[in-house]
Amino acid sequence: MAKENIIISLGGSLVAPNEIDTAFLKVFKKSIMKNLNSKRFFIFVGGGKICRNYQKAMLEFGADNTERDVIGIDVSRLNARVVRQVFNEAAFLEVVTNPTKKVNTKKDVVVAAGWKPGWSTDYCAVTLAKNMGIKTIVNLTNIDYVYDKDPKKFKNAKAFKEINWRDFRKIVGNKWSPGLSMPFDPRASKDAEILKIKVVLINGHHLDRFENFLNNKPFMGTTIQ
Repeated sequence: MAKENIIISLGGSLVAPNEIDTAFLKVFKKSIMKNLNSKRFFIFVGGGKICRNYQKAMLEFGADNTERDVIGIDVSRLNARVVRQVFNEAAFLEVVTNPTKKVNTKKDVVVAAGWKPGWSTDYCAVTLAKNMGIKTIVNLTNIDYVYDKDPKKFKNAKAFKEINWRDFRKIVGNKWSPGLSMPFDPRASKDAEILKIKVVLINGHHLDRFENFLNNKPFMGTTIQ
């Protein structure tokens, strides 16, 4: 039986909230490895908080969007190299940086990172999904659900267990900028809607929820489709 291909958009703030979170990465590895009998994983690693710290500093010294984007890509690739090392021989040797090319490998774990200015790792993930005919992206992030507004600022923020792309895109808008902190990149969302890709948002601090999803069990998170 052919294995199911799943793309994971792994938030950089899970990998490196301040320092590299090796404890998280060890648990993440276990979650992936125990599911390799039925699935293959393409893991796009984001830049996260550290990326935004660099971009903020660059902005203070007059950097434009392209320059800020480039440093974000650099951080994404650094994080991805660490994640690739976590899986060692189980993973494809290279960190994939061009999502428009098909990945030819028998390995069941492929780690990828940012590509070029103007492309978030979410957008890269959707592009690879289109390129390889993959219909599911799991967005591991640091929030429990998609909300209609920022739950940190608004106590009455409404959580969604399920939401369609049209309504989701009303929440995130259409504009993307370097370091934008959204549940899923607005431009990537537009393409995902056109391609009929399902995106599942799960809080990566609770990987049991991720494993429940992989095993078709009830899970806490938001499904966008």
